[in-house]
Amino acid sequence: MILPKVRDPRLVTIRRGGTLTGSDHHLLALWAASCAEHVLELFESAQPDDTRPRQAIEHARAWVRGEVKMTQARAAGGHAMGAARNLRGAARHAAYAAGQAGAVAHVAAHELGAAAYAIRAARAAAPEGEGEAAGRLECQWQRDQLPEAIRELVLDDQRLRNDICWSVFDC
Repeated sequence: MILPKVRDPRLVTIRRGGTLTGSDHHLLALWAASCAEHVLELFESAQPDDTRPRQAIEHARAWVRGEVKMTQARAAGGHAMGAARNLRGAARHAAYAAGQAGAVAHVAAHELGAAAYAIRAARAAAPEGEGEAAGRLECQWQRDQLPEAIRELVLDDQRLRNDICWSVFDC
């Protein structure tokens, strides 16, 4: 479970009673898509004919541009998660990262899901004994990609939800 029992109002859009602006919601979706795309090759090398995770990432970005509806991005995210179900290791985590990125259009708090699964993918793909270091490198890469407008929000969210996100944000 990567979502908290009580939703943080900073990750709920203003129109739904929270404080998250539409522009910051878009930035979260773009950052999540970047996190997922960074490890996507780990899925595509194992399943080269399955485009569902890539489509989820593309739908997340298309939602930001106003080209698809939230429901389409969310559905693409669900399909990417379906691509993960019969897999193990890095490929599975990479597909889940893409699925979470697609779901950000629906619930902004899925941004950490995309990041956490990407870190898990990097850890799983690393040579024996190097997983923790690979995870820290991936985490730091992700933080380097954060737009300034959402940086503190995401870093605080990582601190608050690190325990339910497999403690992957200890970097």
